[in-house]
Amino acid sequence: MTAVSQSKLPLKFRFDRQLWQRFVEIAQPYFYPPGPRSSIQFLFLILTQLVFVVAFTFFFVVSLALIGFQFAPKFFSGLVNEIIYLKFLSSLGKSSIEIFQNLLTYLPAYIFLVLLVVSSGIFYAYRRKLKGREKQWLVLGLLLFLAFIVSSLNVLISYVFRFIDNALNGRNPQVFWEFLWVYGITLVIAIPILISYRYTRRKLALFWREWLTNTFLKDYFSNRAYYELDSNAANTDIDNPDQRMTEDVNSFTTTILDLILDILDSILDLVAFTGILYSISTQLTIGLLGYVSIATILALWIGTKLIKINFNQLRLEGDFRYGMVHVRDNAESIAFYRGENLELSQVEGRLGRAIRNYDLLIVWLALLDIFQYAYNYFARLVPYLIVAPLYFAKQVDFGTIGQGIFAFQMVLSALSIIPTRIQSISSFAASIERLGMLYERFRQRETRDVVGSGIVNYPSTHFKVDGLTLNTPNAEQTLFQNLSFELTPPQSLLVVGTSGCGKSSLLRAIAGLWRNGTGTIESPDYTQALFLPQQPYMLLGTLREQLKYPNLRENVTDEEIQLALTTVNLENLSVRMGGLGAEKDWAALLSQGEQQRLAFARILLNQPKYVILDEATSALDVTNERRLYELLQSQDITYISVGHRPSLIDYHQTVLDLRSANHSGWQLLAAKDYQFAS
Repeated sequence: MTAVSQSKLPLKFRFDRQLWQRFVEIAQPYFYPPGPRSSIQFLFLILTQLVFVVAFTFFFVVSLALIGFQFAPKFFSGLVNEIIYLKFLSSLGKSSIEIFQNLLTYLPAYIFLVLLVVSSGIFYAYRRKLKGREKQWLVLGLLLFLAFIVSSLNVLISYVFRFIDNALNGRNPQVFWEFLWVYGITLVIAIPILISYRYTRRKLALFWREWLTNTFLKDYFSNRAYYELDSNAANTDIDNPDQRMTEDVNSFTTTILDLILDILDSILDLVAFTGILYSISTQLTIGLLGYVSIATILALWIGTKLIKINFNQLRLEGDFRYGMVHVRDNAESIAFYRGENLELSQVEGRLGRAIRNYDLLIVWLALLDIFQYAYNYFARLVPYLIVAPLYFAKQVDFGTIGQGIFAFQMVLSALSIIPTRIQSISSFAASIERLGMLYERFRQRETRDVVGSGIVNYPSTHFKVDGLTLNTPNAEQTLFQNLSFELTPPQSLLVVGTSGCGKSSLLRAIAGLWRNGTGTIESPDYTQALFLPQQPYMLLGTLREQLKYPNLRENVTDEEIQLALTTVNLENLSVRMGGLGAEKDWAALLSQGEQQRLAFARILLNQPKYVILDEATSALDVTNERRLYELLQSQDITYISVGHRPSLIDYHQTVLDLRSANHSGWQLLAAKDYQFAS
């Protein structure tokens, strides 16, 4: 599809249920297999894992507190008195032994123990349903645990600073140096944890990208979906599928983990620091919530605009890049036509559309910058305006000022994830839309293949076409109607007709590429058939790989390859190119006649039972053509040819003429009875 037609697509994007459904369709399969009610079970497992991590973190933090009492009893005594969910430690005694003994009678400890056991049991019960997805759940669980630990470290650091400030204000050097040592030890412990947390995030994103890309690639190459999704095809509404499976998948997996874990971090920080902030000032907490709520509404409005702009930018950048690749792949043809001025005009048009959309993106980003800068700078004044008067009135100590500002910034950051991340959220939403459309197209193809529509293809031991009416993919034209013929081994069929009558299209239908129409087609398995187009496909690889393609046989020796080259009159090709292991740009280096003879060598090496030739000898002289077709006949191969040369009749038993007297029908004749029109 061209960039112009794509730009006319009605695009209406917003944060709605459809966006959420597409997100779940893409994200869930990595962690839980799709199926009936699978989304509910997936969310249930997510909640179960959160419960497990919370329970495990509780015992982990208590263990650290017990260890901390041994090394810094003064600091940890003050700490547990300030944190509501650790106050039970201070009431149980000052020694670690007393705390441990009395912990055995503490009811919440048993509640968390039950939650730990139950959540573990649930995952054990679901082990079969996960179908080999245990690794991703383990890594995700580790990430959640590290997120809880990082949040706990932030709380710990806030109290360290508070105690240090109070020691400075009270001119108490002994307490100051003791707490400074605690801060140093905390940093030594915290830095490896923070690095591990970020490393694990990136590693899970990498695992996820690999899995999701491979999943899309399997769908892309399954049943030749890549053919239907060709950006040049007139019937596709999926632009640049290659870009969606590379850039968009990478953006999705990286952004989703960053976003979800940042949201989790924000929730943990919100829970941890709201209590601290509320203990300092109720007015400060309420004012902060109102301030952030208004900012979030404005950010969502701006973000809705940015989603469509980002979506268009991804599409237009892909169109521009595809235009440049198209010029590179067809450089010689363009040069022969002297078409560089027209190509330049088309490429500049694609670039211009991308630039104009990006210019619009810059305008909206500028508005977003104004909003975010104003939001952040004005927010810095609020804690000073509220906490300073409390200190002057001697209602709080000096260390509370620093801790209050720190807590305010943490809560502000937690509540501001939408206002501050709206650009990445908008880009992420655009990626969801693009991947979701591609995913839905793959699923529609699966449903179509199961239910069946249009032309029906059946596997068979020979070719048989019954009542075939073939339309072009966009259904704008009917090529022929009610066509029927049968070809049993070792028969051969020549298809002739005027240009545009549907000769090559018939081969596409036999190969299962075109299915728009009615009728049935029986054809052999693809592993037994070989297709030779007029312009042979030259893959990126060595000369040896070119000749063995598409590898229908294993263990083909170099001696067989050289013999095949000699048989098709290319005996010197290997020496001239530097050996069978030479890797070159074969499409540019070999003439079309050499490429067509190389394609015939593939027949000798792959030994198919059936061959379909679409003007496969059009670039050869009559002598070489006779040599290759006699080679086909000697191999006892059933073949179908499309061609225009009268000389081809000599190598076929039957002729299918799609060019009838009134140009509306077809006729099937014995080759000896057919005469080419002059």
